[in-house]
Amino acid sequence: MFDKWVSASLNQLAMILFSSVIVYLAILLYTRAVGLRSFSKMSAADFAMTIAVGSLFGATISSPSPTLFMGLFAIACMFGGQWLLATLRVRSDKVSKAMDNQPLLLMAGSEIIHENLRKANMTQQDLFGKLREANAMNFKQVKAVVFETTGDVSVLHSADSISLEPTIFDDVIGSERLFS
Repeated sequence: MFDKWVSASLNQLAMILFSSVIVYLAILLYTRAVGLRSFSKMSAADFAMTIAVGSLFGATISSPSPTLFMGLFAIACMFGGQWLLATLRVRSDKVSKAMDNQPLLLMAGSEIIHENLRKANMTQQDLFGKLREANAMNFKQVKAVVFETTGDVSVLHSADSISLEPTIFDDVIGSERLFS
């Protein structure tokens, strides 16, 4: 029993090495064909794609099931689906709105929008951590903080009195607070 958990034959190791090289090269080829968008973090679908391909990669190289061909086909299907979804999102506002979350304004200038923090399931301490990461020294420097569709937090700050471009905030929930 113990041997099954800690040992591997040379044949098994050779097949893992062979599968790893083939699947890795296939992923590079698929990425070149479909584009780097496949692994961006612009939407929930992009995030799901990254997780799914990683899972398929691991499953395909570490055991005989799924077979190498099945794993390559499954990964190709993921890339094809990602390409189709990205194309539909670009061409149709309805598809884009159905698939994508909307960014959410967490701070308008120095004002913390607590209601939006709750919607984003963030604490004030989470927000302060993001401000520190962005080197915002004080609330007066903060122009806006946005919880992006990817889960990232964008902190727009400056010591200068630079005005914000309203177009950048077109789809951001709560952005009317920035320009009223």
